[in-house]
Amino acid sequence: MVSAPSRRELVRHMTTRGLSERRSLQVIGMSASSFRYQTAPDRNQTLREQIITLAQRHRRYGSGMIYLKLRQAGQQVNHKRVERLYAEARLQVKRRRRKKVPVSDRQPLGRPQSANQVWSMDFVFDRTAEGRVIKNLTVVDDATHEAVAIVPERAIGGQSLTRILDRIALHRGLPQAIRTDNGKEFCGQAMLTWAHMRGVKLFLIEPGKPNQNAYIESFNGRFRDECLNEHWFTSLSHAKVVIEAWRREYNEERPKKSLGGMTPTAYARQLASKAVILTTDSKAECY
Repeated sequence: MVSAPSRRELVRHMTTRGLSERRSLQVIGMSASSFRYQTAPDRNQTLREQIITLAQRHRRYGSGMIYLKLRQAGQQVNHKRVERLYAEARLQVKRRRRKKVPVSDRQPLGRPQSANQVWSMDFVFDRTAEGRVIKNLTVVDDATHEAVAIVPERAIGGQSLTRILDRIALHRGLPQAIRTDNGKEFCGQAMLTWAHMRGVKLFLIEPGKPNQNAYIESFNGRFRDECLNEHWFTSLSHAKVVIEAWRREYNEERPKKSLGGMTPTAYARQLASKAVILTTDSKAECY
């Protein structure tokens, strides 16, 4: 179907060729009123430009906020008109999908009194010489500051994470709780099921607040500065050997000021001996 503007143009062309306007309209099948119709001027052009300008300046403002900004500037506009012009310009704000994380009570960041009370976990990324990613799972005991494990792999998903924790538990035991951020591996169904089956509590920090997981963040900084930045890994197997050697040195040879100049391993032995003494004293008082 030919549009009205096209038919008007055709009538004008025929009149220039000598045909009368009346005859041209009869040939085209168009009324004289339709031919002489003129579109009304756009009264919303200025308002439309103002809406677009505000939307470009405030990219997360919707039509409601832009309406309030216009009223704030002293303009008497109708909110329905603003909403219609906003929609015609296709300025709708895309909604950001909020990641669903398990509900967890916020726990204060205090130092536990004995080993295996609370572990902290996180990921640190690096690359091998050919440019492939290495994903390092770091696990730290909050009480002793020991590097419980550093596991470099190409990829670690939820199922792989639970298998790694089971391997650690064979020689270390399981903690009472694990503190992590809101990464998908830590919030996934596999991790939640694993923690429920083994009676391990999960402490999730608030999104965007890494200071709530300060122990592991501090360790990750040392790990990157003293190990990852100092070595150029030719392969994944090479990275595993170097990283495990550094972990042992960190635990057994590297003194920490926060532990009174002791190594994490020596401090762990001290905590264990104090626990034995307290247990013995409490039994003696019972008798």
